[in-house]
Parts: sequence; C-alpha cells; structure tokens
Amino acid sequence: MEAHIWKGIFPALTTPFTQHDTLDLPLFNNQIQAQLNAGVHGIIIGGSLGEAAVLSLQEKEQLLQTAINTNKNKVPVLLNIAAATLKEAFETVKMAEANNANGFMLLPPMRYKSDARETTYFLQSVAAATNLPIMLYNNPVDYGTELTITILNQLAKHENIIAIKESTRNVTNLTVLKNNFGKRFALFCGVDTIAAESIIMGADGWVAGLVNAFPRETVVLYELIQQKRIDEAIALHRWFLPLLELDIHTKLVQYIKLAQQVTGLGTAYVRSPRLMPEGAELENVLNLIKKCVANHPGLPNV
Repeated sequence: MEAHIWKGIFPALTTPFTQHDTLDLPLFNNQIQAQLNAGVHGIIIGGSLGEAAVLSLQEKEQLLQTAINTNKNKVPVLLNIAAATLKEAFETVKMAEANNANGFMLLPPMRYKSDARETTYFLQSVAAATNLPIMLYNNPVDYGTELTITILNQLAKHENIIAIKESTRNVTNLTVLKNNFGKRFALFCGVDTIAAESIIMGADGWVAGLVNAFPRETVVLYELIQQKRIDEAIALHRWFLPLLELDIHTKLVQYIKLAQQVTGLGTAYVRSPRLMPEGAELENVLNLIKKCVANHPGLPNV
C-alpha cells in the first residue's frame, strides 16, 4: 500500500462495547465492513471518538488486529496515539508496528499542557521512533495545545509526518496551512460541521465522526464536492448538518453511538466515566436523529 496517498474519508471509528463492558469485536468487524462497503478511504482506531483514554494497550491491540484482518489491505489503517508520556507513546508504536498498522494519528502529550518546545520535542521523538507515516492531530479546542506554524515548520523536517488533522474549528486555518506549506502535508478536516467548506477550500480529506452511523452519506458528500457538483453537495449538507452538529458536542461519543443504534450500525454502550443518556436528554437526541432519518433526501449517484 502506498503510504503517502492519504486522502478522502477516514472514519474516526467508535469502539463498541458489550453490556458487560468488554470489547464487542464481532460488532466492530461488522462496523468496519460497513465503512469499507460505503467506500471510505482509510480507517482510524482509538481516537477521541473511539474512547482512547479508557482503553488499555491490550484492547487497542485487539481492535487493531480486528481492523487489519477485516480490512485485508484495502485502505490505510491508522492507530491513534494519545499518550501522557513518551514511554507510553513508544509502547503504542511498538505494538502497532508488530500488528501491521499502516500509520498513526498523533496528538501532543495528554493531560499536561505542554509549551511549544515540549510539544515539538514530544512529537519529533515519536516521529523518530517509527518509519510509519503519521497524521498530526491539531485540536486546541478540546486538548489545549495548538500546533502553530512555528511548531509545524520544525515537524515538517520529518518525512514520515505526512498529514495534519485540522480541528481548530476555524475553516480559514486550512488556507493558512496551504499558504505556508503548499502540498507538504495532506490536510484533513477534523470537524464534521465545516468539512464540506474545508473540502471546497482544498482539504484533502475528512476525518469524520457521523460517518459511523451514515457512512454512504459521508462518502457521497465528499465525492459530490470532488466532482464539483456543488449544488447537490449543498443540498445534502443542509440535510446532514443537524446530525453533523452532534460531532461538536461534549457528549459526541454518546450521541454518535445513539445514531449508530438508530441506523443499525452499533449499540449505545459506552465506558465509564461516560454514561448512556437517559430521560429528556435521550429523548431529544433520538428524536433529532429519527427526524433526520425520516426526512432522508436520497443520495445521487457519484
């Protein structure tokens, strides 16, 4: 597989659990197959949406093994590295390499808010520890550390850092990155609500969340923009937006899993400290999802 060809729809997969709080690997296999059948272009395991913070390294290995076996080398399979220490990051790299991962998504250090020098050192150290390609994850809104142009200029020296997941929630930052780096990095939008705008402005791909419940709709929206069928893309995006807004909620994991339950692609089980919604909250979210499903506009051929 050509590691440098990273573009298109890369689902940030949720992690399915059983009612007994164990990994539901048969369901995970089915979820991956549904994504591949819909035409996604890559897969990301153990991201924020995948509840990475509450997964053990052994569980991440089980998820990765399942994905590799199901994928059969069709698309790149990336494992997220969200580590508090370099030791933890290196252990994740070693495990993923041993299980034939195709690359990594990489966050600045967790829990401690690193300054620019510390952030650069951490990310450079991880990049130097592997030959596999890396997608940096820039999400200062949720994690408090921004990958600035100054930091990225240092990281650009590492040839295996090939992509950036841009999640500042500011669509103009995509153009800032393009102006500074040209085609040095593949740029992925990491925020569902502004993905269409970002792709129109030149993003190479979309690390998507609601794709977990609506895989074909996500792929079709991307392809319509690629084919410059903008009016059709706008119409689909307007239907999709109330669902996409679930991706920017604090409880995005719970809400997207509810959407998967409604569309038959998952269950609502989450791992503590998260709890499944109940009462009015549950009713409101389910009503939104079911209303959108009922008003589905149909999909054009792409």
